[in-house]
Amino acid sequence: MYKDSSRKGILMAGGTGSRLAPLTTAICKQLLPVYDKPMIYYPLSTLMLTGIREILIIANEFDMPMFKKLLANGNQWGINIKYAIQSKPLGVAHSLLIAEDFIQDSFITLALGDNIFYGSQFISSLRIANNQNDGATVFAYRVRDPENYGVINFNENNEILDIQEKPSSPKSNYVITGLYFYDNSAVSKAKKLRPSKRGELEITEINNMYLDEKKLDLQKLGRGIAWLDTGTFEALYEAGSYIKTIENRQGLKIGSPEEIAWRNGWISKNELDKLSTSLLKSGYGKYLKKLNFD
Repeated sequence: MYKDSSRKGILMAGGTGSRLAPLTTAICKQLLPVYDKPMIYYPLSTLMLTGIREILIIANEFDMPMFKKLLANGNQWGINIKYAIQSKPLGVAHSLLIAEDFIQDSFITLALGDNIFYGSQFISSLRIANNQNDGATVFAYRVRDPENYGVINFNENNEILDIQEKPSSPKSNYVITGLYFYDNSAVSKAKKLRPSKRGELEITEINNMYLDEKKLDLQKLGRGIAWLDTGTFEALYEAGSYIKTIENRQGLKIGSPEEIAWRNGWISKNELDKLSTSLLKSGYGKYLKKLNFD
C-alpha cells in the first residue's frame, strides 16, 4: 500500500451516540459490533490502507479507557496510536484544534469513527487523495436522502460549485462522506471558526474555506464502492448484514487491522501468528491463522 510518513491520521470517536440509545447508554457507539469487529476497526483500517502509521484517537474521557484496552498503542499492528480527550461534543472540526500538537507540520487525514468504506476501487481513490500536496480532498457518494447530510453540488468536470449542510432543498443527491484529506492549513482554518447555531464547529465550514481558495478536490465514489454510515439502528443493522454477506461469500475479512498491517509489511508472519493465537476460539482468529500460511 501507499505510504506517506508526512501524513497523520485523526480518528474522531467522540459524541454521545444519542441516536443509538439505549445501546449507547453504557458503551461508546464506536465500540459497538459491526458483525464480527468493533465499529472503530473499520475507519482505523481506512487510515492504515492509506499508509498512515501515526494516528490520534479522539474520544470523551469516560470512553477513553475502553479504547485504550481495545487498541493499546498500536504497536501490535506496526502503527503508533495516541489518544486525546474531547471534553465536550463541539463538532468534528473541533478535532483539528485538539490535535494541533499531534499534527505539527504534517498533512492530515480525518476519519469519522462510524463510517465504513469498501470496494476494489477505493484504494485507488485513497492514493489519489494522498498524493495531493496542496489543499484538501473530500469524497462524494450518492444517497437517496441527501437532506440529512452535507450536500455537494458539482459540474460535469467534477468541479465543486457549493456545499450545503443539511439543506431542505438539496441541489444534488451527492453528499460528503466522513473522510477528509487536508494540508497543514486546516488547523489555522479551524481557529477561525465560530460555533454554529447548534453549538458546534462545523467541518463543512473548513471545506468551504478550501473551496473559496479553489483548493478543494473531489473524489466521487461510484457504484463499485460502498459507504456505510452506522449512526442509526437501521444503518447499524444494514452495515452488519452487508459485512456478513461479503465476508461469508468471499471468505475475506473487511476492516481487519491485523491483515492490513501484515500485507503492508508492518508486521511479520510470526507476529501475525501471535496475534491470531489469542483469537483462535473465534472465526476471526482462525482467519488470521490461515492468512499466515497462505
